[in-house]
Amino acid sequence: MAKSNPRVLIVNDDGIDAPGIVLLEKIVRELTDDIWVVAPDEEKSGAGHSLSTYHPMRVKLRDERHIAVKGTPTDCALLGVYEFLADKKPDVILSGINRGPNLAEDITYSGTASAAMEGAMLGIPAIALSQKTRPPAPVHWATAEAHAGKVIARLLEMDWRAGTFINVNFPDCPPEDVRGLRVTTQGLRPPGTFKPVRRVDERHVPYYWTRIDFPDGGHAPGNDLQAVLDNEISVTPLQLNMTDREAISGLERLFSD
Repeated sequence: MAKSNPRVLIVNDDGIDAPGIVLLEKIVRELTDDIWVVAPDEEKSGAGHSLSTYHPMRVKLRDERHIAVKGTPTDCALLGVYEFLADKKPDVILSGINRGPNLAEDITYSGTASAAMEGAMLGIPAIALSQKTRPPAPVHWATAEAHAGKVIARLLEMDWRAGTFINVNFPDCPPEDVRGLRVTTQGLRPPGTFKPVRRVDERHVPYYWTRIDFPDGGHAPGNDLQAVLDNEISVTPLQLNMTDREAISGLERLFSD
């Protein structure tokens, strides 16, 4: 897919003013000047692959190529492709750079990954990018800044298969401590990352917050969790087809009567 001056659609789930998306546009300007940013007007972390179906998607043009959307990351990808770039579709959709990891089962919740997933569904090469961090520690944005351009440029040379997208995670370390890049599989942490926490408001009415606490475990040689633990950049090819092919024969036997 490599070409000079590719048309790039940038989306995210942290919002159009988030430092990660501002940094991503800066990085991509080293590769092309045909850049369009269509992103939520506020943070939509954890939105997953959701769509706005019960309320309108309001848009605000910051300028000709920067559009804020009252909607989800998937809404932004769809609006970018079908509305704002309708004359010529993007050559690639870049989603991020997310503040925090999108590893293992995070993919199922992530608006960042889902916007890239939507790109794959539309037949457009798509890359999700995330900078691992652990609040309240500062984010090592310099790590993504130092390495993202080279990773994106190399991925643009890939022979893209239909129904696939790429998930990139930068490790939680300074750029000089990055040990390399590893092509990885998707990991799976033990259960318990997200738990509802009960609280009571001033009128004695209970409400809940979702607590995020990544449990230890799930690391295995070659997976994304292990790569970032080893201070490596994780590059994971993902696909839309989630069929468990190993289960098919057993199910066929189960229902054979």
